[in-house]
Amino acid sequence: MGNQVKRVIVAGGAGFVGSSLALSIKRDRPDSHVVAVDNLKRRGSELALERLRAGGVEFTHGDIRCLEDLAAAGPCDLVLDCSAEPSVHAGYGGSPAYLINTNLMGTVNCLEHARSHGAAFVFVSTSRVYPIAPLRALPLAAAGDRLVLPPGASGPGWSEAGISEDFALSGARSLYGATKLASEMLVEEYRATYGIKTLVYRSGVLAGPWQMGKVDQGFMVLWASRHLYGGQLAYMGFGGHGHQVRDVLHVDDLYDLITLQLDDLDRWNGSLFNIGGGAANAVSLRELTALCRTAAGKAVDIGEIAETRNADIPYYVTDHRRLTAATGWTPTRSVERIVDDIARWLVDHRAKLEPILR
Repeated sequence: MGNQVKRVIVAGGAGFVGSSLALSIKRDRPDSHVVAVDNLKRRGSELALERLRAGGVEFTHGDIRCLEDLAAAGPCDLVLDCSAEPSVHAGYGGSPAYLINTNLMGTVNCLEHARSHGAAFVFVSTSRVYPIAPLRALPLAAAGDRLVLPPGASGPGWSEAGISEDFALSGARSLYGATKLASEMLVEEYRATYGIKTLVYRSGVLAGPWQMGKVDQGFMVLWASRHLYGGQLAYMGFGGHGHQVRDVLHVDDLYDLITLQLDDLDRWNGSLFNIGGGAANAVSLRELTALCRTAAGKAVDIGEIAETRNADIPYYVTDHRRLTAATGWTPTRSVERIVDDIARWLVDHRAKLEPILR
């Protein structure tokens, strides 16, 4: 990581992505000062505190909705914004206030902190900035245990390689996706107006150990934990067949990319990339069930719920070719490796994890 990065603030630093990145940065840059800021709202985030302390990462209990809490974390050279209300279903059937205040105003506060200290800003955005209706309108067909695009089919911003940065942005995308897209736009304006260095990642599904998987977010861990610990699972939406597809990226592959780009932030300043496991790391829920069955050594009965929720999409695979062409980075950890890493973690830390994940 570049010499200019000595003090790092990780917003959402007790969350899955934030804690993983904070610990990896501190491990590889022992002379750096890494501060994790988190409000510990999400169940399971309290388990990160012991890991952060053991890894030499300073923890500040704070809420990014409050600029004073960020100020208390002190000056920095880099703000790594991994904070979020992560559920794409947030706001449906209720107030979006927490979602908007965290995901949009929280980003503004993080940008303000970076501006006031002349720090660089790396923003972990989401593939959910792409609108729902066009994603549902892709010409998908069932083949075996998954949905696929017809061979050779392509359109504006999509192909068998997945969804690229050129996919159209007009249309509704969920309140969650809207807060993230608005945040991306503000990141670009702060770069243009104040000269701060920025980097934006539109991330697909991220997974790995220490993710506290729930029905609405973190499905890899949810699936593996229910296979190992017991509990109910269901294929939800699109007929309840479990054919819907996502590509998955190991959080350590994300770290490898961030390390690569922070070494030369001048070169990557202002960049926005789709990041994800790509077509090679795409998996359907039904295929994931088979992997989890193997890892756990037992089968689980899986229900079927045909109705599709408002924010659900049947297929998202990241086309990361632009990023790979620019940087040489490509994911190195397979879906099978991700499942194995998660399963080992679930077994090794069962006493701590089962009360949270069951």
